[in-house]
Amino acid sequence: MIPISLARAYRRQRAACFILAVLAFFVVAHDALAQEAPDALVKRVSQDVIATIKSDPAIQAGNETRIRDVIEAKLLGNFDFARMTALALGKNFRSATPEQQKRLTDEFRGLLVRTYSGALNQYRNETIDVKPLRMNPGDTDVTVRTAVVRASGAPIQIDYSMEKKGETWKCYDVVVGGVSLVTNYRDEFNEQVKSGGIDGLIKTLADRNRGVAAK
Repeated sequence: MIPISLARAYRRQRAACFILAVLAFFVVAHDALAQEAPDALVKRVSQDVIATIKSDPAIQAGNETRIRDVIEAKLLGNFDFARMTALALGKNFRSATPEQQKRLTDEFRGLLVRTYSGALNQYRNETIDVKPLRMNPGDTDVTVRTAVVRASGAPIQIDYSMEKKGETWKCYDVVVGGVSLVTNYRDEFNEQVKSGGIDGLIKTLADRNRGVAAK
């Protein structure tokens, strides 16, 4: 078993890396999703978000309300939170009632919003290198590969698992340095379900989203 102190340190490191991932997938106009290839979309988005961060005084000042408004308006529609939650919980999601599934999805969405909120305060002039994507015309599930280039240190590889639903591409997993966001949460969520059941996990996520989770 991993000591609690190490587990918490790992979670903080994971969150910091995921914050970098957010910078490459932020501001997207919904009508553009159907018109752009996934890699072209991510490239344009990365440029948009960097420009937004640099030009918005409220974001630069760390205004949490402004940050959350921007996230709600421009980010969340580009992720498939239902699929992300189902993947994160695995069999536990399938055994949950429809009401529990909805609450789990809502709370997981809230958890990620809290994570995303830290992204705009953590920006340190990183740049995003989007790799060319090889795909067939009929492909509906692809991986867009990118790298976050930092002023010091090796680039961080970030991959986006994306699915085309109708005419819209949505992201359902983010892989940072070879580690899946969904898989990481799966281990944590499964432990929570073992100790407190589905309702216990829902309560834990809700408490965390309200900022009252146990330290």
